Amino acid sequence: MSVEEVGLPARQKQVQQLTTLFHHPSHSAVPSIFIYGHSSTGKSVTLSHVLKTRKLTHVIVNCVECYTTSLLFLEVLRSFSSNEESIWKCDNMNDFVRNLRKILSKSEEAVYIVFDKAESLRDRNVNILPAIMNLQELTSCNLCVILVSELPWEKFYNGIGIRDPFIIFFPDYTKEELVEVLCHLQSPDTDLDFYRHYVTMVLAVFFLACRDLRELRHLAEMNFSIYKEPIEKGVATVNDKHKLWKNLEPHLRSALQKLYMREVSSDEWEKLQSKSSETALVKRQNIVELPFYSKFILISAYLASYNPAKTDRRFFVKNAGKMKRTAHSMKKDEKKSAHLRGPHAFPLDRMMAIFYSIVDGRVPPTANIFAQISSLVSLRFLSQIGHEDQIDSPRYKCIVSLEFITNIAKTVNFEIIRYLFDFV
Repeated sequence: MSVEEVGLPARQKQVQQLTTLFHHPSHSAVPSIFIYGHSSTGKSVTLSHVLKTRKLTHVIVNCVECYTTSLLFLEVLRSFSSNEESIWKCDNMNDFVRNLRKILSKSEEAVYIVFDKAESLRDRNVNILPAIMNLQELTSCNLCVILVSELPWEKFYNGIGIRDPFIIFFPDYTKEELVEVLCHLQSPDTDLDFYRHYVTMVLAVFFLACRDLRELRHLAEMNFSIYKEPIEKGVATVNDKHKLWKNLEPHLRSALQKLYMREVSSDEWEKLQSKSSETALVKRQNIVELPFYSKFILISAYLASYNPAKTDRRFFVKNAGKMKRTAHSMKKDEKKSAHLRGPHAFPLDRMMAIFYSIVDGRVPPTANIFAQISSLVSLRFLSQIGHEDQIDSPRYKCIVSLEFITNIAKTVNFEIIRYLFDFV
């Protein structure tokens, strides 16, 4: 389903501007219009929609596909005339203007010539762009030149006088606008409220990393069948939002890592996702379900076991400055990888200081927190060093693997690798 068939959500202002400029087909057209905005902001689609709905005579040429000036001119002329003999010679701007005047001289309606990907015109002959912007004056015909680009108009100045066009800006879609656009692009037989909630979850994962509408639409359509799978199997209902999200989350995380860099086609990607779904389920089951704060305590213990104590200020204190890791500044045993030497014992106070630094929010030091430390010792994730009747603060070691703690850290969205001395 195309955008033209469902309307243009979030682009009403730009549609109104274009409609005002185009007027009636028999009226005089404005000499030039410049449309710019980032990729996938609806520039070409909106312009094409307005031109078609108002039934205006127009031609759209891609300046990248027409990689030479001669091809660019011929593409425009062929679109307006079926008589190849009259335009077979078009080697320069003079030939183009003469042939264009000959074709459009009998036309009473306004003609619109759209140059998409217009930023490539800056690499052509310096006289090409000024001549294109003055085509209405050079041909004495009722025509309008429209440039569509991702660059602002200031980037098109080349030192030669160019007629300033009427400029229309297409801003990036907001998250709410992306939800509206993706819902409008979905087939009408889909439950709109159900799909809207799904799209909102997809954007919660991808919005900060990707604003490309085409990419987001592809990801939403590709993972929608996975989102509906528990409902089709009868293990969940439409209202079981949490269960649907838990089934979808690993697929979205995997897609986020491959964003813009998919090594296989979409069909192959979906097959690989379906084959790996069982494996992913097994991996999720192998991750021990710990209380929320127990996960952060275990992460803190791992950092205290493998990081030198003097690096804590660097990693966990704001504005502490950078510490140069030189051979002179490191102790003899620190020059070797801590993961090769094994975990070091650490005092309880150091682990709790790291814990309060990395956990979100303020956590009071209650008996429940310290009881979770005992539970981690019972589970053999931590090892207590020394005798139970020691006078000093108890000391511990974290005895889990790097893979295990990485999986635990992922469940709370903590990038533990960034805080390990061996990997910075």
